[in-house]
Amino acid sequence: MPTFDTAHVKNIALLGHAGSGKTTLAECMLFEAGLINRMGSIAEQNTVSDYHELEKQRGNSIFSSLLHTTWRGYKINIIDTPGYDDFVGEVISALRVADTGVMVLNATAGVEVSADLIWDYTEQFKTPMLFVINKLDHEHADYTKTLAEARAHFGSNVVPVQYPLNAGSGFNKIIDLLHMVMYEFGPKGGKPQKLPIPNEEKETANRLHQELVEAIASNDEGLMEKYFEQGELSEEDMKAGLHKAMINHDIFPVFCTSASQNMGSGRIMGFIDVVCPSANEMPPQITKSGHALPCNAAGPACIFVFKTISEPHVGELSLFKVYSGTIKSGMELINENTGAQEKLNQLLLVEGHNRSHVNELVAGDIGATLKLRNTHVNNTLHEKGQNIELTPIVFPSPNMTVAVESLRKGDEEKLAQALHTLQEEDATIQVEVSAELKQTLLHCQGELHLQVIKWKLENIHKLEVAFHKPRIPYRETIRKMAEAMHRHKKQSGGAGQFGEVHMRIEPWHEGMPEPAGLNVRGREEHPLDWGGKLVYYNCIVGGAIDARFLPSILKGVMEKMHEGPLTGSYVRDVRVCVYDGKMHPVDSNDISFKLAGLKAFKEAFSKADPQLLEPILQVEVLCPDEITGSVMGDLQTRRAIVEGMDTEGHFQKIIARVPQAEMADYSSTLRSITQGRAKFRSQFAEYAPVPFDMQKKLSEEYQKQAKEED
Repeated sequence: MPTFDTAHVKNIALLGHAGSGKTTLAECMLFEAGLINRMGSIAEQNTVSDYHELEKQRGNSIFSSLLHTTWRGYKINIIDTPGYDDFVGEVISALRVADTGVMVLNATAGVEVSADLIWDYTEQFKTPMLFVINKLDHEHADYTKTLAEARAHFGSNVVPVQYPLNAGSGFNKIIDLLHMVMYEFGPKGGKPQKLPIPNEEKETANRLHQELVEAIASNDEGLMEKYFEQGELSEEDMKAGLHKAMINHDIFPVFCTSASQNMGSGRIMGFIDVVCPSANEMPPQITKSGHALPCNAAGPACIFVFKTISEPHVGELSLFKVYSGTIKSGMELINENTGAQEKLNQLLLVEGHNRSHVNELVAGDIGATLKLRNTHVNNTLHEKGQNIELTPIVFPSPNMTVAVESLRKGDEEKLAQALHTLQEEDATIQVEVSAELKQTLLHCQGELHLQVIKWKLENIHKLEVAFHKPRIPYRETIRKMAEAMHRHKKQSGGAGQFGEVHMRIEPWHEGMPEPAGLNVRGREEHPLDWGGKLVYYNCIVGGAIDARFLPSILKGVMEKMHEGPLTGSYVRDVRVCVYDGKMHPVDSNDISFKLAGLKAFKEAFSKADPQLLEPILQVEVLCPDEITGSVMGDLQTRRAIVEGMDTEGHFQKIIARVPQAEMADYSSTLRSITQGRAKFRSQFAEYAPVPFDMQKKLSEEYQKQAKEED
């Protein structure tokens, strides 16, 4: 493959809702450029991009795929991304390294929900964007409606560069407003004829051309002056103006295609080559230390790993973008994040599941390498003597949590390794081994995401797994003061055990007065790992218990606080005062007072009006205005307290506090009641009292289980 300099490398991400035709458009580009001899199709399961077995089974993209093509002296790296929100991590990592986003809209469906959701991320990255209205050959294609929806959703800066002359089942003509010609395609698509614009279309074409000129001129003072002086802009002026406006996120050009019929992709590739920015024309990367890193092939070597693929019998494939310098095969780089030295034994170009070797990659290009032992997604690697760390990708928080377990005994370690591999491949997956809940928790983006994880565990890692509803991390506390005494006495022939503890416990809160009626001799405050505090007082008078036994009593209290009497949950926010007791000159020891303290605490706790607390989540749901009623109705069935409503972009935002126990199936339910047109985010807010009837039920279930285990 020929070598391309930085200015002749373009990186694009294909974006859009599932079914909009992104993968077919990528296939069309590869075919038009001559990299493949025949266009594959989703139905025939032979596209270059959707090569994974699971993608073939499901008929849509699940993983982002890296491809490349060449067009008229330029190399175009293409990242084909999935369209479902559950796989948003693939979209975000693609946008992190793309220099242009191509939003593909389905002409039969208009602006679908994923386009709206993805647009938020393009705004965050300030990615130069162009739109492709695809499937114009479909009998229900509606270009005018789709364009109007795009402008309504994404702003008036969505400006046509093309429009179809005969959208529908006979589609084969496109009017180009930049070149001011008509493209007419043959029955098999491909290279079109360039023809004059028909007389009956000249008025419409001239009007839209003028709107395009005015949009370009309005974003550049120099071009605005030229436009006022001459009343027109040259084609070169328009291209230069579009180039600048796209970089500034001011204009979003619109193109027309029928990717399945191979109509229009060549024009898009030409526009990408000539107008869309290369990496060295974009603002320089800003390192975590605040320094600018220009994209320069002569600069210090620096790459950023944005994706990892685990390949059977091969190992981990790290996909990276060269942000500075020239990377050569065999080069040794330092991982700024881990400090490890990594050798790039192989440099690879990726074409779906195919790999080809290259000797070097210049700044701006995207490639891959194998078997970097200490390198992960979001890591920066650079040449020795530098100190460069690029800003990492911020992935969204999980929306769904399940407990996962192996169904075959002895596979626990294998499952742990498989989950680690999945995390390496997909940074939106989080795995947590919870000592509190005694479960391995899998946090992911939703039901579809979970299905993919399960398929990988079963088909790639050959594991039998089950997913369960996760336990809820309840907390226990008390609502009133109580006292208890416990005497631990044990005789076994030799030295016995003896310890007696008198204890008062109270609900603790910040700023409360010292214990009433007790002689305070010492106070310890213990912040708890699970939230809240234990405040421990020594109120012993007259040496009833030696001071050396007080830590043992505290140890017993803490042990019981790890497994509260109500439901076995952690206890928090309690004040404990040890005010009396007895010792034996021979039989008293640490274990005696630990057990006495534990039992006294347990007995006092049961008298102190115990209260079960549940975690409450702050939930924000973003949805279109017309379905807010359905969303609100569902939230109310979940014991939610709706705190208010707001707007965010094109969405209504419902703000509510919802018990975590009611959120287990929320991701799939929300998708179902809104047809996938809503999304939500949540975070822990507070612990709040559980309703009495629920507390009683949970406590009874725990006591019953405890008896069965005994």
